[in-house]
Amino acid sequence: MTRNLPKEPLSFPLGELYFYLTDACNLRCRHCWIEPHYLSSDQAVPALDRDLFVSILDEAGPLGTTAVKLTGGEPLLHPGIGELLSIIGNRRLRLSVETNGTLCTPELAAAIAACEQPFAAVSLDAAEAETHDWIRGKAGSFDAAVRGIRNLVAAGMRPQIIMTLMQRNRDQMEALVRLAESLGAGSVKFNVLQPTARGRQMHASGETIDLNELISLGKWVDGELASTTGLTLCFHQPPAFRSLGKMFNAATGDGCHSCGVLRILGVLADGSYALCGIGETVPEMVFGRAGRDSLREVWLHAPLLKQLREGLPEKLQGICKDCILKHLCMGSCIAQNYYRQRDLWAPFWYCEEARRKGLFPETRIRPAKAS
Repeated sequence: MTRNLPKEPLSFPLGELYFYLTDACNLRCRHCWIEPHYLSSDQAVPALDRDLFVSILDEAGPLGTTAVKLTGGEPLLHPGIGELLSIIGNRRLRLSVETNGTLCTPELAAAIAACEQPFAAVSLDAAEAETHDWIRGKAGSFDAAVRGIRNLVAAGMRPQIIMTLMQRNRDQMEALVRLAESLGAGSVKFNVLQPTARGRQMHASGETIDLNELISLGKWVDGELASTTGLTLCFHQPPAFRSLGKMFNAATGDGCHSCGVLRILGVLADGSYALCGIGETVPEMVFGRAGRDSLREVWLHAPLLKQLREGLPEKLQGICKDCILKHLCMGSCIAQNYYRQRDLWAPFWYCEEARRKGLFPETRIRPAKAS
């Protein structure tokens, strides 16, 4: 891609870059939807090159980028993570980090906290070690994650704790909130286990929670459990299942907002530009590569990105087509939808299943036009 591009006004600014700094992880999580390969302590880390990282930020600035997210794999595995955090801080880019917490030393916690409006989310899938370590596939991961959370709090942050729900841990939700309170966290997010990658096997084997119960748990979290704590709680399900008050809170920062698919771009560990981490396993979700292709060209002219801008949310199918909240939800997760059905406009599985079972809220369905 070498042609010179006019500097046209950006109808869709590239607000945030999601850096998947490495495609490896130091844990073997049973439910991971990215499915990174496990990296033992004696192996070299496959990671995004530092100079490539800088050049991407240079190109992203004129496109409107004001924020970066560091994720993975496990982003803190990156051998130059301290320097990358310093670069982000010097450029005054807003920072969010998604981590399993096990590698978050006091030094890294301080470096994260020194960045612009830093936000850190740490995965903690139970209130005790046995269950968390079983889910994460490695002994000692609970204690290490708790240390990481304590380090972030000591650095002046109030991290979010993320718990992915399944049969094995569903009875520990309230206990996790109490643990989060004691650690000094700022919020707790309960994630629904997605039926992709490793999560697909868990759905098939009956290790996940039935949709009826998930909807009930969402109501319990938003109503009863939230009233017992000063922490912000988020049960991460589509807006159609949330109250108007909770949707307003999502718009103002309760951690349950949509990913903002029309203003983000993923950068994989090899420098490839992709919709998000789904590009690791879905080649058609990769649009070019840093150092070879112009980021401006990719952002403005990648065919799939243009399709999304021209088609969302009106081209969504199934229940998403009929939902009155589709302009807010935008299909929930286009990457998940495509991964499962290889259809860019496929409906989100959670809502489609709810409709089949008669559980989708009738008040959120667009009335049929009179003939």
